[in-house]
Amino acid sequence: MKLSQIAAALNARLDGPGEVEIMGVAGIEEAQRGQITFVSNPKYAAAAKNTRASAVIVAESFPALSAPTLRTKNPYLAFAQAIELFYQPPQYAAEIHASAVIHSSARIGKNASIGAYVVIYNDVQIGDNCVLLPHVVIYPGARIGNNFFAHAHAVVREHCRIGENVVLQNGAIIGADGFGFARDNAGEWHKIVQSGPAVLGDQVEVQANACVDRASVGETCIEHGAKIDNLAQVGHGSKVGRNTLLCAQSGLAGSTEVGKNAVFAGQAGSAGHVSIGDGVVVTAQSGILKDVPAGKVMSGSPAIENKQWLRSIALFNKLPELAKAVRGKNMDTPEDK
Repeated sequence: MKLSQIAAALNARLDGPGEVEIMGVAGIEEAQRGQITFVSNPKYAAAAKNTRASAVIVAESFPALSAPTLRTKNPYLAFAQAIELFYQPPQYAAEIHASAVIHSSARIGKNASIGAYVVIYNDVQIGDNCVLLPHVVIYPGARIGNNFFAHAHAVVREHCRIGENVVLQNGAIIGADGFGFARDNAGEWHKIVQSGPAVLGDQVEVQANACVDRASVGETCIEHGAKIDNLAQVGHGSKVGRNTLLCAQSGLAGSTEVGKNAVFAGQAGSAGHVSIGDGVVVTAQSGILKDVPAGKVMSGSPAIENKQWLRSIALFNKLPELAKAVRGKNMDTPEDK
């Protein structure tokens, strides 16, 4: 594909010859002749000057390079769109495999692709253009919108509601029972029925082996555009706001409320019944134990504001030399006293 064609497809400004042929995409350090790469992080500016790539996607204000450049407001997004120009994902024919088991009361829209050993129970409704790969299971009463894509072994439990353009990666479980138990007088744990569905808005993606639990009462809600990474956990009755990210192995205990545009980095977590405001960033392996106002960056466990945490870590790293100094003072001779 000619570089001028890529520039037009990405709505980017081209600096350099448009006749350059591009055959693929690669990272800044691995790119070779015939590939296009990108720079969005300033720390890779030096690498951009030395890259072997035939073209580089950069920000509008990025310094001039010897290689041709495509200038755009969002280089990372443009690079993601460039990948789409070259990678062709598998296409699935609109057909139902003979081994699929679909209840007669289920209603499935046009152009459905339903793979081997899929099971769809009674009273299920699924919109147009769905793709259900092998071993997907849809429990009774589920409601699912158009353009649903469920990879192998994904499960949607009973009465859950899913919007349009939702993707479930392999092994994602929507609406498994929340972790609810009450101790009886004999000290035994009594299971609390989890009667409320999990509800996913439009454009949500839940990645491999992640779980969004159903609620004991009410709903567990994942709002429009939220993304849940591999092995993440959303506890029963929680709410995840619009366009929020839950990265790998992060977890929300029951009845946690997270606002829009928030980020839980890898292995970050929250205790239950707390409210976390819009735009909050929880850094990796941090633990939230109380409400957090909008816009804060939180670190550590229990989590405190990031700037305070950085100062605390700096002091923590000095503890050995401080302890040595204190021990030295306590070893003064009697003559010194």
